[in-house]
Amino acid sequence: MAQTIYERAGGFAKVRKIVSDFYDKVLDSPRLQRHFEGIDIRVLIDHQTKFIASVMGGPAAFSDDALERVHKHLGITQQDFAEMTELLRETLEDFDLAESDVDEVCRQITKRERVIVSRHG
Repeated sequence: MAQTIYERAGGFAKVRKIVSDFYDKVLDSPRLQRHFEGIDIRVLIDHQTKFIASVMGGPAAFSDDALERVHKHLGITQQDFAEMTELLRETLEDFDLAESDVDEVCRQITKRERVIVSRHG
């Protein structure tokens, strides 16, 4: 049986490190940091680790309805989404994931743009 991206990436502990490094970049972004004021980043990293693990084929699942429900009030623009996706790509590359795995994770994230980006933002 073929390994999932999640398995090739090193499992939950490694994905958590990837997500933690990703949020270091996000919080350094003048465009993105406003979305995280007053947010407990440790809780967000735990949640996002499960989400990224799921798009890598790991042991979690997130419905589009649930994603839309938690993002709809955040005012995320297409530019915000594009920058977050690029920072995720850079972080995955920093961890030496195969190019095809990076492309697939980003493709899975991009598939969810319509439920993450605010219709009003």
